[in-house]
Amino acid sequence: MSYLKTEDYQDATTDILTTYYHHILENLGEDPTRQGLAKTPERVSKAMQFLTQGYYQDPVKILNSAMFDEEYSEMVLVKDIELYSLCEHHMLPFFGKAHIAYIPNGKIVGLSKIPRVVDVFARRLQVQERLTHEILNCVQNALQPLGT
Repeated sequence: MSYLKTEDYQDATTDILTTYYHHILENLGEDPTRQGLAKTPERVSKAMQFLTQGYYQDPVKILNSAMFDEEYSEMVLVKDIELYSLCEHHMLPFFGKAHIAYIPNGKIVGLSKIPRVVDVFARRLQVQERLTHEILNCVQNALQPLGT
């Protein structure tokens, strides 16, 4: 089972958000039509869609796309996974590193899929505490490991 990673922007969403960001700039006292800001509302609209694309991606599908039966009983560790997200309270960025480990129970997953799962959950409005639980629950539910 494969999945498609995209960075597409929905035209309708881009148009709506662009209008809103245009109004935000006006309400902040800026002239959104001036040279330096003329394309800013559209750029911000696309940036926000990119930064929140995790809402439209299925982390379980990502894991299932590279899951294999394997009688391996040692801990699997993927560490120093960089993550970038937006705090849901103020929509300001936060970043960090995740370390994901599990003890397989007859199934393993391609190592590159773990950072992609982290990215899916990070690309949503988040708080750090919920982010860690969402990643944990996803890995546990998909792999049913002996331990995480």
